[in-house]
Amino acid sequence: MSKRLETVATMTCMKTLLMLFNFSFWVSGILMLCIGIWMRIQLREYMNMSMEGSGTALLALACLGAVLAVAAVLACCCTARGHPALLYLYGAFLAVVALLELAAGASVYAYRTCLNEGFDQSLNASMAAYDQDKSISNHIDFMQETLQCCGNRGYADWFNLYPPKNVPFSCCKVPKDKCDPNEVEQIYTEGCYNRVLDFINGNIGLVAGTAIGIAFFPLVGVFLACCLASNINKAEYEQVA
Repeated sequence: MSKRLETVATMTCMKTLLMLFNFSFWVSGILMLCIGIWMRIQLREYMNMSMEGSGTALLALACLGAVLAVAAVLACCCTARGHPALLYLYGAFLAVVALLELAAGASVYAYRTCLNEGFDQSLNASMAAYDQDKSISNHIDFMQETLQCCGNRGYADWFNLYPPKNVPFSCCKVPKDKCDPNEVEQIYTEGCYNRVLDFINGNIGLVAGTAIGIAFFPLVGVFLACCLASNINKAEYEQVA
């Protein structure tokens, strides 16, 4: 009898721990969802001047977070019912999630490398389309005003385009109504290339690190789910015996 009570007590403890894990798992999913959406919004203006589909990695991260949040809610029902087969299935699902999170973090990090290689050419192409495409013009103006820079590698890049263009008013470091873009003292002279890459790489590095760090968290759930399923099977065996 005491052995059975010990098994029941262990099961109760494991259920409680797994419920706490499920809640933490839900929080981590919401966190990934929010980070993915927030970073996509923050980097939108810069990504629109880079490679096609450049925000896919962040959107994938946000979608994965949403899936985890929903899965955590279903896992609470699974834990409450205490069915061994469902718990083992949940453990297998968590193992897959860990691999997906590692892949998501790696893809975001890999995207950072691709961005470094393609941004220079994309920024030059965007500058060539300035004043011809309103959307691109708005992106460049936003970038230059926000990061306090001008041109790609420097303000003189505007003169080296074919055909040459005037330095935009978004390069001005004094009020626009008092600015003469042809006066070097009144404009930002540093190029945007390094500033944009530093900004994007720093933020994407945070996202990738978060995804990879969270990837090890589901392994705790795998252990708890399998232990609970094992204890439930043990209790059913002792009850039959």
